[in-house]
Amino acid sequence: MKYKAPFFIVLLLVFLQGNYMFGQVYARNGMVASSSKIASQVGVDILKKGGNAIDASVATAFALAVTHPSAGNIGGGGFLVFMNSSGTTTTIDFREKAPLNASPNMFLDDAGNLAKGMNLYGMESNINHIGAKSVGVPGTVAGLYLAHQKYGSLPWENLIQPAIDIAKNGFPLTWDLFNAATFFETNSPVPFLKNYFKNANGEPTQFGELWKQPELANTLTEIRDHGQDGFYKGAVAKEIVRFMKENGGLISLKDLERYTAIERKPIKGTYKGYDIYSMPPPSSGGVALIEMMNLMELANLDSIEFNSAAYVHLIAEAMRRAFADRAEHLGDSDFNLDTPLDKLTSKSFAQTRFENIDMTKASISDTTKFGQMYDGSSTTHFSVMDKEGNAVSLTYTLEHSYGSGMGAEKLGFIFNNEMGDFNPQPGFTTSSGQIGTNPNLIQPEKRMLSSMTPTIVAKDGKPYLIIGSPGGRTIINTVFQTVLNVLAYDMQVDKAIEAMKIHHQWLPDQIEYESTLLSPDTRKALEGMNHTLVPVNSLGTLMGIQLDAKNNIMIGASDSSSPDGAAIGY
Repeated sequence: MKYKAPFFIVLLLVFLQGNYMFGQVYARNGMVASSSKIASQVGVDILKKGGNAIDASVATAFALAVTHPSAGNIGGGGFLVFMNSSGTTTTIDFREKAPLNASPNMFLDDAGNLAKGMNLYGMESNINHIGAKSVGVPGTVAGLYLAHQKYGSLPWENLIQPAIDIAKNGFPLTWDLFNAATFFETNSPVPFLKNYFKNANGEPTQFGELWKQPELANTLTEIRDHGQDGFYKGAVAKEIVRFMKENGGLISLKDLERYTAIERKPIKGTYKGYDIYSMPPPSSGGVALIEMMNLMELANLDSIEFNSAAYVHLIAEAMRRAFADRAEHLGDSDFNLDTPLDKLTSKSFAQTRFENIDMTKASISDTTKFGQMYDGSSTTHFSVMDKEGNAVSLTYTLEHSYGSGMGAEKLGFIFNNEMGDFNPQPGFTTSSGQIGTNPNLIQPEKRMLSSMTPTIVAKDGKPYLIIGSPGGRTIINTVFQTVLNVLAYDMQVDKAIEAMKIHHQWLPDQIEYESTLLSPDTRKALEGMNHTLVPVNSLGTLMGIQLDAKNNIMIGASDSSSPDGAAIGY
């Protein structure tokens, strides 16, 4: 839950934790904002040694694989948006892939229904998120290696060594990780997680004690010494395949050897003179973000007070339309060659969507019509900027918090459960939010659709705002609202991150809202417009950097809902 801490608590935390503070951080020479203070410092140290934003991103990502295991990873995948100081932008797609032996009906029972099972939290869940079959071919190592080979400057081994040192020597177990360790030891049916946080003596690591990960250090050493081949070939790959065979997974040596990260042209949009760059499919984030920003450009926001009922209604209707189009059209563009990206991100298309927004009542989410009727829980994100003005926005994930909860003991990392991001039941779309459209059905070597939305906004041809968030499907909307807050409502990045957020994803037809940040009167007015409202504690955990070009100052901000996060600059 987001809140403003009493001033004496802020002072105490600053005193105890040195360079960490709530709110904004200012710097001239470089900035990293991530979900781990340790990882942010690793990135800044690389910048101090002459590394560029890509170098710092690689080092930060590998450090997060050690210090933020719920989402930082080498067993998952994600996306990177890179803009150099002159405004040239590209992206790296390292989303996981379906194994060669995957099939559209692989998670259905004999009656053709999506089967159920017990997840890592000891709760019943859909089988497509459970067990070794739910693991997609990981992409993180390949993606970071490609980014480094094309745009890095320091030697590869220098960027991996800090993560190895942290894993080998240990770091003080944070309160957040200690709580996770206590829960898994008591409640999880997954053996790997029950033992994951234990020390060399087989005892649970206590809060504040050094947590060492020697097996992960060994795996990272292979990656340091052999690049991406240290993961996709050799001893690590063989151990991954051995584990998959013994536990009913599908990943083979051939799957690992064939995996490639891809450099893609970014999705680009504009908003009142700003240029917005984000990820193309297989991420849906960029397309949906641009569509919603186009809709907002058509609205008279000067007459709509921030956080008013009219404001919440308008952005909810924009979200509804973008998510309906997402469900109907988006998937891996390497398999869906006719995806109408130009149409979905065009100003004219936004005009047809905007014309049918009724400012007095909610639209209806119809499972049979998708977007046609409108015509007329874990990921982590970090943002980096170097002293030359190069910028990176990177989001990567294991899917659920701690992914599948499974891992090979000898390797020390957790596998994703990203196969659950495919549409699991062909042709079956429900009002609860399960989608069955063709573009995102399971196919061998296909990348599953994602909501990750790493984004860079440019002003006058140079990086201006670097932003992103975890949060599953809520990612798109938390990034959208933060970008809107900065560009339309002239908020500084820290205020934009902490401001109230809502989420509507077409189906289920409801608005999730942060329970302490939306007034009772506004909720009552929205219900009178036929909206269904559902309270949640918090939406998004945003990490952002904004550039004050006039004063040549970077402003970094870490969402206060991230217990171990920090923006660090120098």
